[in-house]
Amino acid sequence: MSTERKVTVVTGASQGIGAGIVEAFRRRDYGVVATSRSIKPSDDAEILTVPGDVGDPRTAQRVFSAALERFGRVDTLVNNAGMFMAKPFTAYSQADYEAYVATNVSGFFHMTQRALDVMGKQGRGHVITITTSLVDQPMNSVPAALASLTKGGLNAATRSLAIEYASTGVRVNAVSPGIIKTPMHPPEAHQALAGLHPVGRMGEITDIVDAVLYLDGANFVTGEILHVDGGQAAGHHRI
Repeated sequence: MSTERKVTVVTGASQGIGAGIVEAFRRRDYGVVATSRSIKPSDDAEILTVPGDVGDPRTAQRVFSAALERFGRVDTLVNNAGMFMAKPFTAYSQADYEAYVATNVSGFFHMTQRALDVMGKQGRGHVITITTSLVDQPMNSVPAALASLTKGGLNAATRSLAIEYASTGVRVNAVSPGIIKTPMHPPEAHQALAGLHPVGRMGEITDIVDAVLYLDGANFVTGEILHVDGGQAAGHHRI
C-alpha cells in the first residue's frame, strides 16, 4: 500500500470523458480507482476497477473502502458519471425522472459524501464534478430541463461545499462542458452539434480532460464552475 502516490477516484470511467480522465491521471502517475456499471478489470496494476451503479450508496462504500485498502488515501474525486436525455419536458416519464435523479444527483451525493469524509480527515483533497452549460444557457433546439434540474443543482452544491470546506484544505469545483464528441453522439450528428457552439465545433474529450487537470492543480481555485463549451454560456451567436 502506497501512501505517497496521489490517488483519484473517477466515476463513469468506462468510456468517453471518464476513460480520458483515467488515462490522464495515470500519465501523471496517480493511482486511480475507476468505477462504472460496465467497468472491466484493468491490465494496469495502478488502476483499480470497481463495478457498480453510481446511484446505489453501496457502490460509493465499496469504491472508497477499496481505495483506502489499496492506496491508503484519496486526493481527488471526479464525479463524471451522468446521464443526458433531450426531450420536451412533458414527454419525460417517471422512469426518466428517476433515472436522472439516481445518476446525476444521488451518485454525486453518495460519492461526494464519502470523499469529503475521507478528505476532511486527511486535511486535503479535491472534488471535481462534470455538469453542463445548458444550465446557464438553455437552447430551444435541445430541450433538456431534467439536465438543468439535476446538473444545475450540482453547480449550486459545488459552490456551497466549496465554502463549507474552504478552511479544511479541501477544494470543490466543477467543469461545465458544451457538447463533447463522445460515443453518445453519432458521427452523422456532429456537424449539426458543432453549429450549436459559437466557435463552430464540438468539444473534444481532451478539452474536458485539460480542464479537470487544470483545476486539480489550481490550489487557489475553489467554488469555480469552469465553462468549457465553445462560448455557449456566454450567449447566443446567431439570430
